[in-house]
Amino acid sequence: MVHGLPKLPASDIVCADCLKGKQHRESLPKRSTWRASEKLELVHADLCGPITPTSNSHKRYLLCFIDDFSRKTWSYLLTEKSEAFTSFKYLKSYMEKETGLSIKCLRTDRGGEFTSGEFNDFCRKNGIKRQFTTAYTPQQNGVTERKNRTVMNMVRCMLSEKRIPKTFWPEAANWAIYVLNRCPTLVVKDATPQEAWSGVKPSVEHLKVFWCVCHIHVPDVRRTKLEDKSFSCVFLGVSEESKDYKLYDPVGKKILISRDVVFEENKSWEWDRSYNDQVLVDLEWGENEEQLSDVEESESDVEVNDDVEPSPTSTEGPSSQSSLSSNEERNRRSPVWMQDYVSGEGLSEETMM
Repeated sequence: MVHGLPKLPASDIVCADCLKGKQHRESLPKRSTWRASEKLELVHADLCGPITPTSNSHKRYLLCFIDDFSRKTWSYLLTEKSEAFTSFKYLKSYMEKETGLSIKCLRTDRGGEFTSGEFNDFCRKNGIKRQFTTAYTPQQNGVTERKNRTVMNMVRCMLSEKRIPKTFWPEAANWAIYVLNRCPTLVVKDATPQEAWSGVKPSVEHLKVFWCVCHIHVPDVRRTKLEDKSFSCVFLGVSEESKDYKLYDPVGKKILISRDVVFEENKSWEWDRSYNDQVLVDLEWGENEEQLSDVEESESDVEVNDDVEPSPTSTEGPSSQSSLSSNEERNRRSPVWMQDYVSGEGLSEETMM
């Protein structure tokens, strides 16, 4: 403490110089003061991306829609930002037909994909109220921002734990959202988002570990009597059109849909064994051994003896070369599959006896 200071009243004058040096942003409320009381009363939307590397189908963005009442999430994979408007029209038709209600309000940021003229005209014609966040204030759209963070955290963990190529991030994101819709949340009391949306308790018996090794059954019409009845794949998720599993064949590089699947959830796919390696093994061990030996012999036929000097070009043409090659003795090599065996060449009859 000091002595001699005058007692000055508090000033209401705004000091511009102090603001230039010390002004800070206003604090945001910890909780929302209002929440939707019925489905589709408020829908949140946000675009995540661009995500690198691009997916196998050249997707770069993840577009999420969240119903504020049930907190159920829908996702769309986009190649360009301009596809957001088309995805919203598809989702609007689906939501309104399933619930019999209409979307009343849409909350987004001020990204160009949400503020285009055709997007605004469509919302005005359908009576959809727009809510935009303040510039550089993503906290006002915190529902979708937090959901994007949760989904991408799960995607990174799945890709790292299973050592999955990063081009499969869309499948990991879809599976993460599928699981989150069937997990309890703090906002929705005594129900999961899927149950709050549909009114039916969802089942989780079919949930499996993402990208685990599984064995798919081959139908009888697709194989012969002695062919294998199953082959190995990895688990991608569930089919959206039927009660089937969505699987990926890393060898054939294609997606399969089947319900006859046996899972090994504690195993992961070994990426060290590539498709070319498996084809090479099939060629070396199997019915193609004779073909492989024929290839080796044909390669040895075209070899030239190092001791013989090549004949210069002359007017005689191919006749001189053919006569030279007919007198030479070809140097043959034993096939690959005979390298581990000892032949009787060069041994006398007494030694062989």
